[in-house]
Amino acid sequence: MKSSLWLRKIFHMRHLNTQIFVLMILTVTIPLLIISAIIYSASLQTVKSEYTSSSDLILNNLSFNIDQYLQSIEKGTLYAHMDGELQTALEKWINNPDDDQRLSSQYVIQHFIATLEMTIKNVDSVQIYAGHDLFYSANFNRWDLNYENFEKEEWYLKTLKQKGGIVIFGTHSPFHKIDTKEKVISIARVINKTGGKQPLGVMLVDIRLDSLREILSLSENTKRNFVITDSAGAIIYASKDLDFSKRLQIDSQKFQQVLDQETGSFYSDFEGHDSYFNFVTSPYSGWKVIQYTDEREMTKDSAMLGRIILFLAVGSIGMAIIFLIIMRARVTKPIIFLKRQVEKVGMGKFDVDFGSKRQDEFGVLYQGLRKMTEELQDYIDRSSKAKVQQKIARLGALKSQINPHFLANALESVQMKAILNDQREIGEMVGTLGQLFRIHTKMSKDIVSLEQELQHIRLYIKVQQMRFGDKIQYAEELAPQTQNLQVVHFSLQPLIENAIIHGLERRVGPGLLEVRTELKEGQLFIIVRDNGAGMEPEQLAALRQRLEEHTDTGDDNHIGIVNVLERIHLYFGAQYGMTIDSSPSVGTTVTIRLPAVSP
Repeated sequence: MKSSLWLRKIFHMRHLNTQIFVLMILTVTIPLLIISAIIYSASLQTVKSEYTSSSDLILNNLSFNIDQYLQSIEKGTLYAHMDGELQTALEKWINNPDDDQRLSSQYVIQHFIATLEMTIKNVDSVQIYAGHDLFYSANFNRWDLNYENFEKEEWYLKTLKQKGGIVIFGTHSPFHKIDTKEKVISIARVINKTGGKQPLGVMLVDIRLDSLREILSLSENTKRNFVITDSAGAIIYASKDLDFSKRLQIDSQKFQQVLDQETGSFYSDFEGHDSYFNFVTSPYSGWKVIQYTDEREMTKDSAMLGRIILFLAVGSIGMAIIFLIIMRARVTKPIIFLKRQVEKVGMGKFDVDFGSKRQDEFGVLYQGLRKMTEELQDYIDRSSKAKVQQKIARLGALKSQINPHFLANALESVQMKAILNDQREIGEMVGTLGQLFRIHTKMSKDIVSLEQELQHIRLYIKVQQMRFGDKIQYAEELAPQTQNLQVVHFSLQPLIENAIIHGLERRVGPGLLEVRTELKEGQLFIIVRDNGAGMEPEQLAALRQRLEEHTDTGDDNHIGIVNVLERIHLYFGAQYGMTIDSSPSVGTTVTIRLPAVSP
């Protein structure tokens, strides 16, 4: 219901170009925007879904590759348990600190270290701690190392505690290398004597971060970044420069989720941008491999699609505006011009310009309206002249139907004759009738006040009462301030005459004739009512038809009721007039409606 009212308001807009513009927006631009929004939303969800799926697959592969690499290093360290020469050399070095053959034992240990370094890829150094001494690879300069009291260091004690189990240390500076900025990852384990648990030494393998970088390089790009942390959350590796001394700077609850769960994903603010995070936990090392991507990068392709869609929508609105401008120049403005010119013609101003050089439908319309206006003006001029002449002739005919001058003079003569013959009653009657006609003669105006018209009526009633005696009773009920309102002269007398002749005269017994006035909404209502014989429905219908058609039979001896109606229309307009209601044996009521106009 509301939508229909809304559309109705659109179609009732004042200007056609506004309607067309709104309709174009409703039928083209808005549906395009809705469809575009649906497409964009669907593509965005699709991109995110595909990205998360591919991210999970990449992350699992990376975790697997990292575990494979760490396991390969662990297998390399197992050679220390299987190499008999190394076992013997370590045992001699520990048990015979003053033996001259220690030099040969040192050579065997150094040779094993060099061999192991070549076996494991991206190894920074291999170190073996036996007794109180440190054996290191050729990559180290003796003066760059400080390994005093290494037996009390935390990493060493932690390794001894594992009794041969592998221990992985996250990104850190080499334990005993002085003045170095390079970071390494370390794997340490106790070298036990073959077939027993007697510790012969501790092996420490430092791995360059290049090893992890190589594993992750195939997946790292502008969209994807990686962080590897240990089980406690300390950063081991980051594809971007991050502060390794701090935890990953994301929401604490989200970070706790990383530590507590084996795998998962979430969105979080990172470095001032909303980013997508997913992570897996390495089953071998317990490390957390975390992948994160700026959401803007992740949805960049969809954003491009959104911009294209927005461009199309803006273009659609632009095309609607251009179409609106063209429509306004070529269609709406000519229509508005025609509308204003036609309104001038409707107001009676015929000096309008319908000239146009256009050869299309508007040109034909302009020419047609110009011709029609000229013909209409000519017709109105001719019709006005004829109507004025007709009204003048009609008014003269109406007023000439009764010319009481000679009657007034004759009646005065009769009155004098009756008085001389001592016929005073007849003289009074004739004198009243003469006075009646004399008043009518003196009133030369066509419009008089209601009071003046009633003076004439009262004299006429008095003559009729002299004729019929008590058979006719007369009453007036005038609304305040109605006596001075204007009425058509000699408009009530025909109604009074009809009421007496056709109503009260036919009634058995006394009858009442009333004249009443009312003021309603700036209009004067004059009601003439009698309780006489009334009219049959057929008679009433015939009389109403005569009034509607403005026809008079011409067989009345008085000014006909049709003439009264015509005079009302002539002076006050066709919107005013009279109505007649009648019922047999009840009476007749005639109501005259006039504008409430004062002199």
